Amino acid sequence: MKASAGLDLFKTPLVLKIAGFTLITLTFFYLGKHWSSNGDQQVLFFSSSPGTSVGVSPNYGKSFNVTALIAQNQTDTVSEPEPTQVPAKELDRTFGIIDGDGKMSDDFEVGEVDPEVVENWGNETEIDSGAGEGSRAKVKRFELCPESMREYIPCLDNVEAIKKLKSTEKGERFERHCPEKEKELNCLVPPPKGYRQPLPWPRSRDEVWFSNVPHTRLVDDKGGQNWITKAKDKFRFPGGGTQFIHGADQYLDQISKMVPDIAFGNYTRVVLDVGCGVASFGAYLLSRDVVPLSIAPKDVHENQIQFALERGVPAMVAAFATHRLLYPSQAFEIIHCSRCRINWTRDDGILLLEVNRMMRAGGYFAWAAQPVYKHEQALEEQWEEMLNLTTRLCWELVKKEGYIAIWQKPKNNNCYLSRDEGVSPPLCDQDDDPDKVWYADLKPCITRIPENGYGANVTAWPARLHTPPDRLQSIQMDAYISRKELFKAESKYWSEIISGYVRAWHWKQLKLRNVLDMKAGFGGFAAALIDHGFNSWVMNVVPVSGPNTLPVIYDRGLLGVMHDWCEPFDTYPRTYDLLHASGLFSVERKRCNMSTIMLEMDRILRPGGRAYIRDTLDVMEELQEIANAMGWHSALHDTSEGPHASYRILVCDKRLLRS
Repeated sequence: MKASAGLDLFKTPLVLKIAGFTLITLTFFYLGKHWSSNGDQQVLFFSSSPGTSVGVSPNYGKSFNVTALIAQNQTDTVSEPEPTQVPAKELDRTFGIIDGDGKMSDDFEVGEVDPEVVENWGNETEIDSGAGEGSRAKVKRFELCPESMREYIPCLDNVEAIKKLKSTEKGERFERHCPEKEKELNCLVPPPKGYRQPLPWPRSRDEVWFSNVPHTRLVDDKGGQNWITKAKDKFRFPGGGTQFIHGADQYLDQISKMVPDIAFGNYTRVVLDVGCGVASFGAYLLSRDVVPLSIAPKDVHENQIQFALERGVPAMVAAFATHRLLYPSQAFEIIHCSRCRINWTRDDGILLLEVNRMMRAGGYFAWAAQPVYKHEQALEEQWEEMLNLTTRLCWELVKKEGYIAIWQKPKNNNCYLSRDEGVSPPLCDQDDDPDKVWYADLKPCITRIPENGYGANVTAWPARLHTPPDRLQSIQMDAYISRKELFKAESKYWSEIISGYVRAWHWKQLKLRNVLDMKAGFGGFAAALIDHGFNSWVMNVVPVSGPNTLPVIYDRGLLGVMHDWCEPFDTYPRTYDLLHASGLFSVERKRCNMSTIMLEMDRILRPGGRAYIRDTLDVMEELQEIANAMGWHSALHDTSEGPHASYRILVCDKRLLRS
């Protein structure tokens, strides 16, 4: 009877509950012990009071900062990303920095980079071959290129390809001849010894560091023409040129008086300077609210474009030879040639026909050369040839004064259609696309002016920056809403983004002068920089993989160029202070390796310069790996849409490396 009573006791609800609770407790203890033995995160039971140290038996003897554990699981959310990392100081997740004593401080200058902070980089490429199925090989560290490559432009310095050319009499050696895939750039182009942070604009207009462009040939050849002089550790630019030894300002005043309708900074906004020398003509146009593009080949005066870029003047390496230049039709209000050493009348004027293609309807061609004013027989014959050619092109000689002659292109096709039958050069076919420029041969015909007036009727500056141009309607693109709405939406979008950058990253404190937008769209990023008062210029690149928006960019009064980012860009190393790439890599990775583009970015970015890459999350890990392998300091940030958005921003600083 007693035994039966004892059994009934164990059957009571209270005892059953106690037994069940004990069993559950032992089960959780076992699972926690088993989990921790695998080396993974251990199960913790803790109080949320800051600084409390607690544990269970698997973690006995270990302490945990609970506040830190909680912080690790918090999402960083800011309206725009944090300031760029600063050398020798660590950025906190808020808008402050932790100084050497571990104290939070907001007393700092965002993004300032001291190129004198040199990193020992070594000179050996390290490769991680990866492990496991589906893994990829990755470069842990790219080596520095040899010193002989410090001014290397891959598609213009391809000696092997140039030697194989069948002919070079028309300037073929100055055109693009890119290396084959197995010979692409795979190292980091080094700066010259003693390289220093470039002088800021506008001081750089008048002087640059000798150590950054250590070449004196132009001083020897052109010093007497007021181009350039050397004074101690600097080159100085007095502002003169071969045809304007008394200064570019006086020369520009003369042009304005000759043809008042040119109206610099109003009608005339975008100008092409051919054979630019050290770009003093363009440098002084900038002060008249004109954006010039200075071009010259890499010839016997091979560093003239490098000097222009070091001065902070928009410039590219380009040559009139056998292919169209990489700019659209009706791009420039004025095309200027002052002793540019080009035979405009060769091959029945095929090079002047290229000028005609790029010149806006009603635009001007200014020629300052010896045939204009000298009376030697050979030079007089050259003048007659030029006069005959321009007459057949229906250009009107508006003014000839001193050593300058200025012609005007017609505003419509009436003159072309009224010429006598058989007069050369003929009009191009109706189906000719004058904006097809990537590896396009020159054509011996006159580019037609659109009958609807597109390109000729642009608004005066500065209103044209935000006026949707007529040629917006001729862009071949998929558009399901009004193109004008797309145009305005892009402008608004980038204006808001730049406002965020100014607030969050203090962009107004950065010394941004030469800027490259690698996927420019309609030029909204460049327009936003102008609206926010940045003292910089932007080269807007339109990739060949997308719609050709170059005509719209030029109609807005901006500069741009066509390019394929699977190939190198036609500029010198250390050209730009800022590289901006939005949505580029997610498109181009289908066509070429992302490391190819990143290495080219490193080549053209100055030490101390910055790259802002805004793209989808799925490309960011590899991009950051490549950036780190190139010695860049990189940080990944959320966009203003927050941590769950599909886009991120990779912010990179390029450092000055040494072997």
